[in-house]
Amino acid sequence: MAGVVHIPWYATLFRGDRLADAVSEVAAASIRYGATQYRVHRSLDDAYRITQMVWFESKLDWERYWEGPEMVAFRARNSNRFQVPALYVWHDEIAFDVIAEAPAEQPAPVASSPTLE
Repeated sequence: MAGVVHIPWYATLFRGDRLADAVSEVAAASIRYGATQYRVHRSLDDAYRITQMVWFESKLDWERYWEGPEMVAFRARNSNRFQVPALYVWHDEIAFDVIAEAPAEQPAPVASSPTLE
């Protein structure tokens, strides 16, 4: 069953910017493991709180990403930038909808002005 994984990262003191950049970079690797989309959010109320969300068709694909070389290296390289443990939660997706974007409006043709003769 398709689902989304939420990973709540919490940066250590004065390391929020670097952790946010690193999470954004490693999140992109999820696409190579079968993720259909990913998002990284940073709280406006708490700049140290970063939430990574990744959508997968199967939990096995998620586990391959989480235990893959990119994520293992990320966790090792950034272990001093986030509070441990980093515990993820798999959520089964049970409903979904999105508002379709309106098509871009074409600019109205400019009427030519009459010429005076």
